[in-house]
Amino acid sequence: MGVDVIRNLKRSYLLDLLNRNERIDGRDFHSFREIEVVPNVIETAEGSALARIGETQVLAGIKFEVVEPFPSDPDLGVFITNAEFLPLASSMFEPGPPDENSIEFARVVDRGLRSAEVVDLNSFFIEDGKVLGLFLDLYVLDYGGNLFDTGYLAAMSALLNTKFPKIEDGKIIRGEYTGNLDIKRVVTSTTFVKVDRYILIDPLLSEELAADSRLTVAVSDEFVVAMQKGGSGGFKKSDVLKMVDIAFDKRKDLIKYLR
Repeated sequence: MGVDVIRNLKRSYLLDLLNRNERIDGRDFHSFREIEVVPNVIETAEGSALARIGETQVLAGIKFEVVEPFPSDPDLGVFITNAEFLPLASSMFEPGPPDENSIEFARVVDRGLRSAEVVDLNSFFIEDGKVLGLFLDLYVLDYGGNLFDTGYLAAMSALLNTKFPKIEDGKIIRGEYTGNLDIKRVVTSTTFVKVDRYILIDPLLSEELAADSRLTVAVSDEFVVAMQKGGSGGFKKSDVLKMVDIAFDKRKDLIKYLR
């Protein structure tokens, strides 16, 4: 009951602002907060990056291991994304095994990268029964709303700066590399929330709590590669088409932080 009361109070305050064409932090409805992306922040990782949107920070780290391929794809490498919500990042996070929110976060980022075929998993084949496994770990350091877009920036920056390990006799030679990981496409995402009839991008945490629904649109240069909806509310077809157009438009700015 306490959570519902707080949510209703936040929603009432937020709607009062939106009716005056204002947001809590002064942005317009379709503007991102300040963005910063810093690559290569973990020396011991094959690739890493720290991304920040407003008060939200996500750290991405990449490691390679020699693994067995999945039986259904014996010639393909393995790509696995995990996420961890550090308790210090928010009072909403608790220690313990991953909950449904961290699982959703990892799956949303993984789905967009996998759908766009960002990495050529065919190039990970070593020999029968052995392939490279790429493990992408996402750590939420601070949470102020909009994890998904921050996570995509951190993941893509880390991948773009990943070194490809040298392989000899079916083993990784640690500390030796053959060059950079070949990245086929770059994915960015834009997250929207709907509060009453208003649609906002890059929501603050308070805006997420007050929202009826949420939609994350992940795009490559030419295609929508993934979508993820949250919340109990819905979107009109015209809303979704408009959000897709905005996601492609915002990509022009987001991709500058990855180049």
